Amino acid sequence: MFEVVGVRFKKAGKVYFFDPNGITLQKGEFAIVETARGVEFGAVVKGNTMVEDEQVVQPLKQVLRKATKEDIAQQEADHQKEQEAFAICEEKIAKHDLGMKLVDVEMTFDHNKLIFYFTADGRVDFRELVKELASVFRTRIELRQIGVRDEAKMLNGIGICGRPLCCASFLGDFTPVSIKMAKEQNLSLNPTKISGICGRLMCCLKYEEDVYEELNRKLPFVGDIIEVPDGTGEILAVNVLMQQVKAAVRKKENDPPTIAFYHVDEVKVIRSKKSRKPKPEPKPEGKKGKNKEDVLDLDLDG
Repeated sequence: MFEVVGVRFKKAGKVYFFDPNGITLQKGEFAIVETARGVEFGAVVKGNTMVEDEQVVQPLKQVLRKATKEDIAQQEADHQKEQEAFAICEEKIAKHDLGMKLVDVEMTFDHNKLIFYFTADGRVDFRELVKELASVFRTRIELRQIGVRDEAKMLNGIGICGRPLCCASFLGDFTPVSIKMAKEQNLSLNPTKISGICGRLMCCLKYEEDVYEELNRKLPFVGDIIEVPDGTGEILAVNVLMQQVKAAVRKKENDPPTIAFYHVDEVKVIRSKKSRKPKPEPKPEGKKGKNKEDVLDLDLDG
């Protein structure tokens, strides 16, 4: 077990653990800590607590001190300098006619580095830009290219749900999201309806995925031939959340079908349209190279 404090450097940013170094910190306070980038100012989101060894990445950096009023005032002044650096950098980008969009600027608390975050369609030759920025600010300059999801997280905005973006509000890390999740939840596959303002699949598709996977495992497929208390029939549709199936059922073979709804517990599958068995593992490659049966099928669903 290790004693740690959890510190966050940005709103909705990742929480990092630090060695409290004998200092007692409470949630909501500020601290000056040592990081790989240098000395940083951060907000304490988890006070002194004991965690398991596997939750800690060694070696732990230390808390240098609890932030003072002077430290907080300096942090506010640094934010003003970051805005000025942002405007200057945009002028330099326009001067050099570079195909990049400046997103954010960060200054380390010890003023040893200025980090400029930008997006671009491809690689950008910004060597001359770095030289000019270094001559203006007299400090180390780092230009870091980020993706569209990181850009949305930094800039924030309103999602199609009418609420502030999850990534900018509370998500510390991005989790992989696939089109398979939308299919599992029976959502429209229209890109405009399942994509966020970043243009990527919405992070919230992941929230209920585990529940849908569990519920879908209990349901038969559309097209399955089933037996129910009223007779036998074919499934026309399924309702995942209500755990119901809609089926065309005949009491006798020559009777006209009737449409009815049944709970999954009342349904017995006689013949399934699809198999839920996992795909077989690909065979190992032989000495003479790959055969036709050795080629791994790609799962186009995900």
